Amino acid sequence: MGEAIHAGAAPKAVGIYPHARRVGGLLFLSGIGPRDPQTNAIAGNEYFADGRVRKYDIEAQARAVFANVRTVLEAAGARWEDLVDVTVYLTDMTRDFKAYNAVWAEFFPDAATAPCRTTLGITALPTPIAIELKCVAVIPVET
Repeated sequence: MGEAIHAGAAPKAVGIYPHARRVGGLLFLSGIGPRDPQTNAIAGNEYFADGRVRKYDIEAQARAVFANVRTVLEAAGARWEDLVDVTVYLTDMTRDFKAYNAVWAEFFPDAATAPCRTTLGITALPTPIAIELKCVAVIPVET
């Protein structure tokens, strides 16, 4: 089934699954969110006293997600430039797509070299995050 990748410097998975799995020359990342690897805090979230999210910053969460994706890629021996496909899940497409798209353009300024991307609006994610990425990268097969 391929080699499981557990990235010690990435946030812990919220379930029983690896951060990524290498199968031949492909690397499949599990859903990656914006949690801080050290504190488990969610970038840009502000909370009410009862723990509900009062507001969030999609740009801060997008940057944190990209940092976490990069950490998992590096743990697997891949690079940012090896990404070939990214699925983006946003919990509020209307509010967040434009700001997310602007952050994407900072990280992938050239459409000719950017990975393919699909962005989906969904109603919820398993933790109080507003964004999650599912990525595929191509990497050389070790011989």
